[in-house]
Amino acid sequence: MAKHEALIQFGKNVKLVRKTRGLTQEELASKANLHRTYIGMIERAEKNITLINMLKISNALGITIVELLEFVNNGK
Repeated sequence: MAKHEALIQFGKNVKLVRKTRGLTQEELASKANLHRTYIGMIERAEKNITLINMLKISNALGITIVELLEFVNNGK
């Protein structure tokens, strides 16, 4: 099954912002109240993330979900 481009780009965006913030996957997972392996799966586009978890991650990264999704739409 091929990975959907939106999932790939979203994962890249999460990873980019996470690294910019100086966070490890484990630190982000802790802040978002998610499992660290789940964060890795999101970054590798292995999971179709839910809206609730998108909100948890964006809040943990200190940005709005809209800002995180704009990366997807604009390819930033």
